[in-house]
Amino acid sequence: MEKDILLFLMGIVVGGMNAIAGGGLLLGFPVLLASGLTALAANATGNIVVLPGQLASAYGYRKYLKTVPKRYILLLIPCVAGALLGAYLLRKTPGSSFEKFVPWLLLVAVGLFAFQPFLHKHLHRHMKSKQKPIKPLVWIGLALFPLAIYGGYFGAGFGFVILAFLGFTNLKDIHQMNAMKNVAAGVICVLSVLVLARGDFINWHAGLMMGAGSAVGGFSGAYLAQKISSHAIRIFVIIIGLLTAVYVSFHH
Repeated sequence: MEKDILLFLMGIVVGGMNAIAGGGLLLGFPVLLASGLTALAANATGNIVVLPGQLASAYGYRKYLKTVPKRYILLLIPCVAGALLGAYLLRKTPGSSFEKFVPWLLLVAVGLFAFQPFLHKHLHRHMKSKQKPIKPLVWIGLALFPLAIYGGYFGAGFGFVILAFLGFTNLKDIHQMNAMKNVAAGVICVLSVLVLARGDFINWHAGLMMGAGSAVGGFSGAYLAQKISSHAIRIFVIIIGLLTAVYVSFHH
């Protein structure tokens, strides 16, 4: 019972962090490891943890999503293909081999998270520019495919880069981009869950307990974002991610 309460409370923190600064899974992953899950199970279960927040965010941006041109739906095609391939590769990865990859995957995720402010700065500068180069959607789609493979295999951090890629499209404002990002991330997460649902990859109990807390944290995160420094949260998440990478590399 105490373990379930702890998972729920940590889920609230994960959901709140995702709403405030992103990168909540970088905290959720070591929490799932500490609860007794293997690295492979913790990674697969992370999809259940973040999915409620992603769906809630996509719903929250629904009015902006309606203003996105219909042709942008085509960007979901590489997301679907990449997510299915990434999750399939995860299914085929032995647990012992995945544990060897985890420190490097965590370092990639931490790097993406640390680089996020620079991506946002570039994004806003690009949007304010009077001359926006219009890139064909096919090139953006090709770039999203390997990113979606990463998202299906190890989900932490790919949302930041999706947002950066969308900055090179002809979308008008950041809310439209966030709407598309949340839909793309939600699609990748749902497909990953469907591929990994069969077998012992996902610990449903731990995932649903933490996922319920994540939904609560995500809902309240919008209010907390006005009260808490995202910079402080970012430093905390980066430290946790690096410590987890070091722990996993030496533990195994």
